[in-house]
Amino acid sequence: MSKIKVALGFAATFTALTALSSAASARDLTVVSWGGAYQDVQKKVYFEPFKATGTPMNDESWDGGVGVLRAKVQGGASTWDVVQVESEELALGCDEGLYEKLNYSKIGGEDAYLPATVNACGVGAIVYDFVLGYDKDKLKDAPKSWADFFDTKKFPGKRGLRQGAKTTLEIALMADGVAPADVYKVLGTEAGVERAFKKLDTIKNDIVWWKAGAQPPQLLASGEVAMTSVYNGRIDAANKKENKNFGMVWNGALYTIDSWVILKGSPNQEAAYKFLNFVGKAENQAKLSEGIAYGTSNKKAPSLLSKAVLTDLPTSPDNMKNAVEINTDFWLENIDRLTERFNKWAAK
Repeated sequence: MSKIKVALGFAATFTALTALSSAASARDLTVVSWGGAYQDVQKKVYFEPFKATGTPMNDESWDGGVGVLRAKVQGGASTWDVVQVESEELALGCDEGLYEKLNYSKIGGEDAYLPATVNACGVGAIVYDFVLGYDKDKLKDAPKSWADFFDTKKFPGKRGLRQGAKTTLEIALMADGVAPADVYKVLGTEAGVERAFKKLDTIKNDIVWWKAGAQPPQLLASGEVAMTSVYNGRIDAANKKENKNFGMVWNGALYTIDSWVILKGSPNQEAAYKFLNFVGKAENQAKLSEGIAYGTSNKKAPSLLSKAVLTDLPTSPDNMKNAVEINTDFWLENIDRLTERFNKWAAK
C-alpha cells in the first residue's frame, strides 16, 4: 500500500508541476516591430485597437538580423510570435524554415494585397524609402542628390549613414554618378565595389553611423549631422509630431518592402492570424499612412486616403520617378562577402 501511495504521490506532484509549467509557458501574443515614431503610430492605429477587439497582446522592438530570429526559433523558447522583417530576412528565414507558411484565407485572401507584397512566408507591412534627410533650418541651400551629400565643401558638416554595406554602397555609387537604374549592374562587378568604397573614402572621417531607425532624426535635431540617410516616414513623423522643419530628397531614393511573419512553432497562431487580418484591412492601413508616410499592402487602402497624404508616400508616382528598388536577390548572394569587406574598410 505504501508503495502505491508513494507512486500516487509522485504522480500527483508530476501532474501539478506539469500544470504549473504549462501555466508559466502560456503567454499573450507578442508582436515585434522597429520602434521609434513608426511603432508609436502602430500602437495607436494597430496595437491598441486590436487589443480592444478582445485579444491581449504585447509589443516589442528590434534592430533586425536573421541571426536573431534563428536563435529565437532554434533555441526553442521564443517569446516572439509576429515579427516585421526586411526583404532579405523574409527570403532567408523562409528558406531556412524559420516562419510558418501563411494561410491567406485567414487574412482576406491573396487578391486583397498588392502582388509584390504576397509571399508564402510573409505578408507586406509597408513600402518605404531610404532618402536623403536634412534640416531646412540649418542648411540655406537644399541638397538635391547623393552627390550633394558627399560634397562636404559646399555643405559642411557630418553625414549619417546606416551602418553596413546594404544601402551604403548603393548611395556611394549614385553619388559618384551612377544612374539609379544601373546601380546593381555596376555594384555586381569588382570594379563597381572598388568604386563605391573609393567614394566612401572621401567622407570617411565625416560619417556618423546609425543602426536604429529612430536615430537619424535625432542626429539631425541635435545638429550632430548636416545630412543623413533616413527612412522617409521618420522625417514625416518628426515634422508632424515634433514640429521639425526637416526636408528630404526623393531623387535616388532606395525603396523596399517589409513584411509580417509568424515565427515557426508560435503557440499563438490563432491570435497571430487575427492580428494579421486586422492590420491587413484597408481601413486600418489607411490610418497608418495618415500617421506616418509609408505605403501599405492592401490594394484598397490608397483609395481611402486624401490627395495630400498620397503625395507624401513613397508609392507616389512623382516620388518613384528616380527611385531604385533594393535588390533582394543581389544582397542574398553578396551580403556576407560585402559585409566582411565593409567591416574591414570601416575598421581601418
